[in-house]
Amino acid sequence: MNPKLAGALRRAGIYFVVGYGGLVLINNSGLEIDNMWIAYLPMFIAVYFFSRWADAKIASRSNNQSDN
Repeated sequence: MNPKLAGALRRAGIYFVVGYGGLVLINNSGLEIDNMWIAYLPMFIAVYFFSRWADAKIASRSNNQSDN
């Protein structure tokens, strides 16, 4: 598989899983604010940066294993 495609799919998968978990957490938290984007926006920003960080860790770990 093309490494760029694999990286994009891996990032999308991480983003989907963590983002869905964040949505479930916020929706079940009992927050009752008029505009839920006040809670969603910081969560999605954090999920984006976490998914980039996690993807970089996974990619560097797989590169180290392929070098050995």
